[in-house]
Parts: sequence; structure tokens; C-alpha cells
Amino acid sequence: MSTMDQGSSPATIGEEALPGLDTGRSGGRALKNNLATVLIWLAFLIALIPLVWILWEVISKGAHSVTSATWWQKDQSGALPPGFDHNIRGARHAIVGTLEIGLITAIIAIPIAVLTAIYLVEYGRAGGNLNRRIARVVSFMVDILSGIPSIVAALFVFAVWVTTLNLHLVPFCVSLALTMLMIPVVTRSTEEMLKLVPTELREASYALGVPKWKTVLRIVLPTSISGIITGALLGLARVLGETAPWLFLTTYFAYLTYSPFGGNGIASLPTLISGQADNMSGAPISADRVWGAALTLIIIVLAINLLGRLLGRLTRVKS
Repeated sequence: MSTMDQGSSPATIGEEALPGLDTGRSGGRALKNNLATVLIWLAFLIALIPLVWILWEVISKGAHSVTSATWWQKDQSGALPPGFDHNIRGARHAIVGTLEIGLITAIIAIPIAVLTAIYLVEYGRAGGNLNRRIARVVSFMVDILSGIPSIVAALFVFAVWVTTLNLHLVPFCVSLALTMLMIPVVTRSTEEMLKLVPTELREASYALGVPKWKTVLRIVLPTSISGIITGALLGLARVLGETAPWLFLTTYFAYLTYSPFGGNGIASLPTLISGQADNMSGAPISADRVWGAALTLIIIVLAINLLGRLLGRLTRVKS
């Protein structure tokens, strides 16, 4: 004989079995969920408004300069031949200077940052008391570097290069200051990527008798190389827009130059913007150059970010 009446439904049985159940509670949870979703979208749109506004202003006011052939082929000095825009002139010298100093910065900062992250993850955590203490000090110093303003880094390089070593300022000093700003960014991103490598891979390598250094070189780094490359390029894109080291450690040079150790200075997009910004109100030509340089810098940073994501996809370990 069945204990369930034919007229009773599962909901009725559930309500009789759980007499204290509040049937309106699920509706309250749905309301809270919908309210939270609306607030999140609202916050996202509020944060998106200034970003879209800035991009629109820069693109609308700088597109005229960037789309000109003069902008990419000439600098700000000398007479231009027929066919070139004599008002805009060009920013080739600033683009080359920005990329050149950025490349030197990456060559110095990336190896130091990656080796620091390897020590913190592979040797600092699993080592003895001495290694752990050193790792804590190194991690603390990386945190300090990540919080210092760019002008402080420029002041430090100036004090060491000029006051202590009694040398003349050269564009290479800008690379040293930018290196101090880039190292903590790349170190933290590399550290997080190394932590994502499964411990089982390391233990399997150790079980086969592979030394620790070879395990790091042949197992850990290839597994995390995708994130390391992405983090390194993002760190480079972050320091390319810094202005204080350029203003403090070198002089703006209106001619195209390739020498990072030349005494005449070097041009960059941030210093081009700074030099032309004083005349924006009285000279429309200066305003065009400022907006064009700003848009060019955004394009370079965007290209580096896209390159980082592309290399990250190409170097990702296939499962």
C-alpha cells in the first residue's frame, strides 16, 4: 500500500516535511542577485565613461597628425621638401627615442626581474632559514620599488650618476630610472606565473634525479613562459609613458639621434608632449603635435599589449 496519496504533489509533501520553509526566500535571493548585477554593471559603465571620453578626445584631435606621412617620416627640425606638411612636421625622432630607451630598459630589467622571481619562488620558499630571510628582504624591497614615484627614481639615478660617479647625464640614465620602475612589475607577474606551475611537475623531476637548477630551466620556465612574456611586455608598456625621468635626466633633442650615450640628449613622446604643451593655447600647431604625440603613445602601448597577448598564446604549453 502506497504511503503517498494520489492527490498529493511533491511540493505539498515537501512543505509538509519542512513546515518551517520560507517559500519567499528564493525570491529575495533573486532580488538581491539582480540588484547586485545592476550595481556591478553601473560601476562598470561609470568606470568606462572617462576611458571612452579620453580615447575619443585623443583620437579626434590627434588623428590629423598621425595620419599624415610627415608625422612618421620627419622630425621637428629643418626645412621640409614639397609634399610634406610644414605645420605638423614629424615625430620620428620622438618615436625612435621612446622605443630605443624602452628596448634598453627591457634588456636590463627583464633578466633581473625574472631571476629575482625565480629565487623568491624556487629557492626562497623551499630553502633554509637563511634563504627565507633573504627572500623576505628581497620581497620587501620589491614592494618598496613598486610604490616609489618616478621622480624619486630619477633623483636616485641623478644622485648616483652625477653626484657620486661625477659623470655627465646621458639618455642612458633614463633607462636606469625606468628599469627601477619596471623591475617590480615584471617580478610580481613572473612570481605569480611560477606559483601556478603544479608542484607535481617539480616533484616528478626531482624523483628522476634531475637537479633543481635544471628542473627550473627545463620544466618550470617552459611551463610558465607564456605568462612571463605577457607580464614583461605589460611592464614595458607601463613604463613607456613615464615622463619625470625624461624631464629630469635628459634634454629634449629635436633631431633624430640613435646614441643613448650622446651628450646632446634624446627626444621622446612624453618630452615632445611636455615641450609643446606650453604653446597649446596660442598655437594650434602645437596643439596638433601634442594630441598627435599622445595618440602615437597610446598606439605604441596598445601594440605592445597586443604583442604580449599574441606571444602568450603562441608560447602557451599545449595540454
